[in-house]
Amino acid sequence: MADTDVPVDGQQAEVPKKKGGKGLIVGLVLALLLGGGGFYAVYSGVLLGPHKEPAAAGAAHVEAIGALPPVAFVALEPLVISLGSGARNQHLRFRAELEVVPGAEGDVAKLTPRVMDVLNSYLRAVAIGDLEDPAALINLRAQMLRRIQLVIGEGRVRDLLIMEFVLN
Repeated sequence: MADTDVPVDGQQAEVPKKKGGKGLIVGLVLALLLGGGGFYAVYSGVLLGPHKEPAAAGAAHVEAIGALPPVAFVALEPLVISLGSGARNQHLRFRAELEVVPGAEGDVAKLTPRVMDVLNSYLRAVAIGDLEDPAALINLRAQMLRRIQLVIGEGRVRDLLIMEFVLN
């Protein structure tokens, strides 16, 4: 019924003409061409490509990468900490090294007994759940480093490198 043209008051009703799909097809073709051109420009490096340096500057950059800043390490004695009866594991084996400013190795080595005392006290006071959580190691390391820096003095110890942290 809706498909038939019924005259209204002696006039024939106008049926709107269907627009062709030309606009849609042209838009689709343009989108594909622009997308392909953009992909090629980025892939080939024309857009957002690596910045090329002159040969002399590139050689200086390679030399700068090869040079390492001076660094020194002081090894700490391994610690074995008993965790108590409420833990799944019974002991924590901990071994670390301190990254120190070159020339301060002697000062740090003299204060190693204090560092060991601080680490031992701190690790015994930490909750067992924190020791067993792998994500908590970052926080534990930061806490231990801050305590070591307080004992040794500011400016001597750069970092605490955990070499062994084993619960058994």
